[in-house]
Amino acid sequence: MSFWYNVDTGQVETDENRSRGEQVLGPYATEAEARAALDTAHKKTEQWDSEDRNWNERGVSGTGEGDA
Repeated sequence: MSFWYNVDTGQVETDENRSRGEQVLGPYATEAEARAALDTAHKKTEQWDSEDRNWNERGVSGTGEGDA
């Protein structure tokens, strides 16, 4: 069974009662993982933003590859 987190209601849902709206995150293997969905998404977003900042600071053309 999979678990889902409904952003609109703040409730964990299962495959049997899952909303079909766009505001459902998942699937997750456990109810606990689904309950932590917003925290997990926030942490991943912060990580990706940090990686983007690091990428942008290095610069795309500063690698020497393909530069004439």
